[in-house]
Amino acid sequence: MPRPTCERSDVNPRTEHPIVVHRRRETDPGPADDRRLRRLVAGGTVRRVVAGSYVRVDDWNRLTPMNRHLVRVLEVADRARSPIVITHSSAAAVHGIDRIGPWPELVDVRVARATGGRSSGAVRRRALGFDGVELVEWRGHLVTSAAQTALDIAAASDFLAGVIALDQALWARRTGGALADIHGLRRLMDASWRRGFGRVPRAVEFSTHLSDSVRESEGRVLIDRLGFPEPVLQREFVIPGGRTVRPDYYFEDFDHAAEFDGMGKYFDPDILAGRTPEQALLEEKDRADALRRTVAALSRWRTPAHRNPVELYDILTADGLPSRLPRPRSRR
Repeated sequence: MPRPTCERSDVNPRTEHPIVVHRRRETDPGPADDRRLRRLVAGGTVRRVVAGSYVRVDDWNRLTPMNRHLVRVLEVADRARSPIVITHSSAAAVHGIDRIGPWPELVDVRVARATGGRSSGAVRRRALGFDGVELVEWRGHLVTSAAQTALDIAAASDFLAGVIALDQALWARRTGGALADIHGLRRLMDASWRRGFGRVPRAVEFSTHLSDSVRESEGRVLIDRLGFPEPVLQREFVIPGGRTVRPDYYFEDFDHAAEFDGMGKYFDPDILAGRTPEQALLEEKDRADALRRTVAALSRWRTPAHRNPVELYDILTADGLPSRLPRPRSRR
């Protein structure tokens, strides 16, 4: 078993369950006997997370996809008969490095190269070895550090997914501070260079500490792919009334601000902070109108424009932002 190699005090991977998990091997107030358990599962009030571990469906549905995967990771770790090394997507869930798209059903565990990678039960084994890999102690096990995790995802994924993971690790306005810094990422990238890392340097250099969400990171990649100028991120503006706002993107040469209009601000209870969705919508409209009076142009779009980049291209060009590339012919 490898030893931890990262002693940074600012690394605080998540260790607690976000919801109550009932286990058949324990005598707790949850579903205990098999017949009652089968009835609850069949009735849709309880679901299995991994073999022998169950949660209330209402509790599960309230979790984000990342936290659902974290529950699986915690259950696999608690059942492991010997120390394991959590890696890739599962390490991302532990650190709070989010993604776009579904999270895997299996928990990623790193093993020695000679072992061979395979999947069994709730685990996917990745035979990548431990040479030059940065590890952190976690609940009696080990987990790849946030920086190592972001690099591993960048090496195993496409450019977009890699940038999202790296941006998440570098995110400066994260509660508690950034999980990594760009200099540490570069040093670790050089120390852990291996086959498959060929696409990583470009993703690292493209990454930023200023992207506040996975959709903002996705939009930044799409803006680059569509041939638009490189934007300044989170530029501050003081709008009429004295409020300071930070649009996601600002194209200085054209005095053009742009924003991804996520729907979470209208429905997420934490973001609403006691407001109704209607109040949040009106406040956001007033903010956008004030920002539009402050800059020469403002573009806004929602998720469909990321799924169909032609739509994003049309929005930005219609609002006066030039591209060095012709309009894409297809959705991709």
